Amino acid sequence: MKKHNFSAGPAILPHEVIEGAAQAVKELDNIGLSLIEISHRSAEFKAIMEEACTLSLQLLGLEGKGYQALFLQGGASLQFLMTAYNLLENKAGYVNSGTWSTKAIKEANNFGEVVELASSKDQNFNYIPKGYDIPSDLDYLHLTTNNTIFGTQFKDLPKTDVPLVADMSSDIFSRPFDYSKFDLFYAGAQKNMGPSGVTLVVIKESSFNKVSRVIPSMLSYEVHANGGSMFNTPPVFPVYTLLLNLRWIAQHGGLEGVGKRNAEKAALIYDEIDRNPLFQGFAHQDDRSDMNATFNLSDDAMAGVFDPMWNEANISGLKGHRSVGGYRASIYNAMSKDSVQVLVDCMQEFERKA
Repeated sequence: MKKHNFSAGPAILPHEVIEGAAQAVKELDNIGLSLIEISHRSAEFKAIMEEACTLSLQLLGLEGKGYQALFLQGGASLQFLMTAYNLLENKAGYVNSGTWSTKAIKEANNFGEVVELASSKDQNFNYIPKGYDIPSDLDYLHLTTNNTIFGTQFKDLPKTDVPLVADMSSDIFSRPFDYSKFDLFYAGAQKNMGPSGVTLVVIKESSFNKVSRVIPSMLSYEVHANGGSMFNTPPVFPVYTLLLNLRWIAQHGGLEGVGKRNAEKAALIYDEIDRNPLFQGFAHQDDRSDMNATFNLSDDAMAGVFDPMWNEANISGLKGHRSVGGYRASIYNAMSKDSVQVLVDCMQEFERKA
């Protein structure tokens, strides 16, 4: 029986996407070859890459607006480095809202002055910082739009004329959003897009050639853009699976459709967390993530009762990150409302038995 997968990532994908990818591994589009044995220079894969790039921009509302979509490797961790390498000439501002922001700041410090404009570390990152000043002389302002570990999410963007850069690894393609406010954003695929191994970078063409330093070819956005995301051999299987998932999003109402369903799922789990006296939400209510609901038991000693219950309910991946403890229900695009209801039913049964 298929489990209810609440893992933070690599994460759940739609059944039809998995089936389509599995079939392509056997044979791609009746060409007599497997997806994973065709040349990345073949006409078949070039068409796959071009459609993935185009469909990404279409879904994000950026087609024809001076952006390019790139599919690279190295995950968001490499992007912590590449954004600064390509954009940081003098000074950049970072909002520190969690573990990944902290790591991004560490990498950027290698290339120029980095100003931590605000941080929620004082409360173990359980809220999104607000009300901070943004200097006008920054090369860019970097945000992490959703914090997978702590379950917080930017609901609104800070108002500034400074170029915005964002790590969107865990909430890209999950909601309607004005993506044109950003000069660059990036996301590892393994949350809402596809399997691990590929990273989407969306960049304004005006962001090329922003620094005076020489950038190594493999770390240059412009080089990858000029190479059509194939400066080096791309990860063929993850890109194809990602394309199938983008098609699935388009067929299910685009970002408006998935955003509505994600909001409904989030409301279902958060309503139970707030109603049930045996649980406490971790993140501040105004900043709660629609992707990762983090919560704890009111009495940790009751874990010996609750944990066997959700395991018996065929639920997987519910344990929280070690820095937060408790539980984390990751409810990405492909998670059904029925699966969220199974978890809610389990929480209610726990209340009856306690």
